[in-house]
Amino acid sequence: MRDFKNHTFDEIAVDQSETASRTLTSGDIQALALAAGDVEGFYLDKNDPTDRPSAQAAAAVAMVAGLLNRQLPGPGSAIVGTQLHYSGDCYVGDTLTATVTARVKHVQGHRIEFACRCTNQHGEVLVDGVITVAAPTRRISHSNFAMPELIQRRNDGFGKLMQRCDALPAVICAVVHPCDSASLGGAVEAARANLIIPLLIGPEAKIRAVADADGIDITGFQLVNVEHSHAAAFKAVEMVRAGHAEGLMKGSLHTDELMAAVVPTTTGLRTARRMSHVFVLDVPTYPRLLMVTDAAINIEPDLATKVDICQNAIELAHILGIAKPKVAVLSAVETVNPKIPSTLDAAALCKMADRGQIIGGIIDGPLAFDNAISVEAARTKKIISAVAGVADILLVPDLESGNMVAKQLQYLAGADAAGIVLGTRAPIVLTSRADGIRSRLASTAVLKLVAHDRRNRLLATKP
Repeated sequence: MRDFKNHTFDEIAVDQSETASRTLTSGDIQALALAAGDVEGFYLDKNDPTDRPSAQAAAAVAMVAGLLNRQLPGPGSAIVGTQLHYSGDCYVGDTLTATVTARVKHVQGHRIEFACRCTNQHGEVLVDGVITVAAPTRRISHSNFAMPELIQRRNDGFGKLMQRCDALPAVICAVVHPCDSASLGGAVEAARANLIIPLLIGPEAKIRAVADADGIDITGFQLVNVEHSHAAAFKAVEMVRAGHAEGLMKGSLHTDELMAAVVPTTTGLRTARRMSHVFVLDVPTYPRLLMVTDAAINIEPDLATKVDICQNAIELAHILGIAKPKVAVLSAVETVNPKIPSTLDAAALCKMADRGQIIGGIIDGPLAFDNAISVEAARTKKIISAVAGVADILLVPDLESGNMVAKQLQYLAGADAAGIVLGTRAPIVLTSRADGIRSRLASTAVLKLVAHDRRNRLLATKP
């Protein structure tokens, strides 16, 4: 994780400069084209003769603005004026190099005029001119958890989740042992987004040391001081059971250590329902949110456990606004084969749904992955199904296959992933150190929606 520490007005010297380079990907090009209002996209191949200067300008200006906002002066800067000239073309695969140089300083308003230039790998000038910046007057630093990547998406289901959360008050969430920059910063960002009111549970000295080292402002947040991560997990569960928090968020401790405090029947957060984990995936190439379950808790679930896994996911889908979620029970094939146990479980789950033992969704299986998410694949294989090709939920055979499916969608298909543990007294977010800010905020948004649904159900049962 990279830190971006700023330079204050007084620290910046005339002729001080910074330079950065980036090779453009198709994702960069498409996203910047949209930002520039070029809805047709631009320069996706070098044979495109069309001149689209607005989009070309967006790519070069983004490089310059990134330098000013992240490095010189850095966090806390504000661009207040521009005088730029544009020329040349941008293509996928081009390497852009941007340079900003302080030329003139004005004490009034702590303004600095920067000479700015962006060139391609051939030395051709794309942007040249002057940008005036109101430079910061105090030290600020941000880790890249606060600098999300921009990705073009067909669906942007996470954006819709965040919009639904806007109308709801933040929920109190116990953040367990947030003793690294990612977990502490993620909780603070979620608080800034009005998703949660964090209770920071862990060794207070360590939490404050992380906050000071990374410039994370935790002013106003309640700290619950305990000796170590093990104690933090049990204290957080205790606070949820006492009604002092409505959700749990994993910090810098092992998942097993947190779940050891969650699973005890008498002191933990278990219910009559089997606990399960759901990945909620925002896949750029899929036109709706896609849920994968269970890929984190139940290693080799039997049929009874799969019933609970399925019901948990269906109820989450309802909370996320999917009235009749379509559940694809996955296997390697789409026909029942006695030699493949997952096909037998799939057939049994479908019949159990017919008999009302699983409610609220449409279930079909066994289905292979391709015909679960591709209408064309299902049509080619002559599968007649209300689920095939349009699944909302993928119920996987076991943890190994589910984890592989979810991680492949993330790392090969560019999916963002939110994760939530269900079947407990309160929703639990199991964050990973590899999670970006988009995924962390989306997971917290899901937690908020689940917590509010649970709150409303409890109110409805009171006389």
